[in-house]
Amino acid sequence: MKSERFKGYLFAAIATIAFSNIYIFSKAALNEVHLAQFGVYWFFIASLLNIGWLVKSGGHRAIPKLSRRQWRILALLGVLEILTTTSFFLSVQIIPDPAVTSFIGNLFPVILTLMGIVFLHERFTWMESFGAVMALVGAFIISYQGGTTLASLFIPGTGVVLINAFFAATASIVVKMNVKTMSPELLNTNRAVSLLIFSLLMFLIYGQSLLIPISALTNIAIGATLGPFVAVLFIYYSFRHIEVSKSSIVQSLKGIFVLLGSYLYFHTLPLVHQLIGGGITVLGVMIISLSRAGFLKRKK
Repeated sequence: MKSERFKGYLFAAIATIAFSNIYIFSKAALNEVHLAQFGVYWFFIASLLNIGWLVKSGGHRAIPKLSRRQWRILALLGVLEILTTTSFFLSVQIIPDPAVTSFIGNLFPVILTLMGIVFLHERFTWMESFGAVMALVGAFIISYQGGTTLASLFIPGTGVVLINAFFAATASIVVKMNVKTMSPELLNTNRAVSLLIFSLLMFLIYGQSLLIPISALTNIAIGATLGPFVAVLFIYYSFRHIEVSKSSIVQSLKGIFVLLGSYLYFHTLPLVHQLIGGGITVLGVMIISLSRAGFLKRKK
């Protein structure tokens, strides 16, 4: 049992570090290329890696046996991932500092928890409510820029992050309900291929060129390997060994890794109030995750 838990936490830790790098390397690449160019290369590499791993693991043998319901679920997840990922990379492109994007993105577990109550009939404690309020307050502090109108009240890109958090939470609920009947390798390959098809369509619509700088291609190759392949796959693997709530405890530290990576790679730091707000969101998410994992329950 301890061995299983250790594996689960190890997978979650690897996924968290890998996922943190998505913010860094995608931001570096998007500073040089169009979003459609970025998507084609990013998800082409991700699709190759995921298809290769699916075949190596033998997961491709399950494809002919999929039921109509499972095909519909894969199609739904494909659409949700397109909406989630497009809004994610748009927010990365719009907001100058990746750490700020990551901190605002901590609203994801709040929305996921609320959806868990509605769709999975999960219970919501007062401690989780307190953590959710903290995360919301922190996100408000980070995104607030002092304007007097709704359009100028928050920094550009805040709404896109909120949209991303909503679709990401929706996709996670669908995955949680089906990860036991469809393998992580299959789910991740479906995600990568769906996004590649969408990226190719956008590439043709915008009439972009396949020629991009070597520096952008290098950042895309590193990011696509760490993100759509390693990070997502290891998150799904962690679900096999520990509860989703315990995996999310480790994942809640993502913002700290993004902050460190942003400083080392771009030599930038968020403003003081954004750092404070980011710290509050991380603490709020930690409280939610620890409570859902049962670590904050009173001993009788």
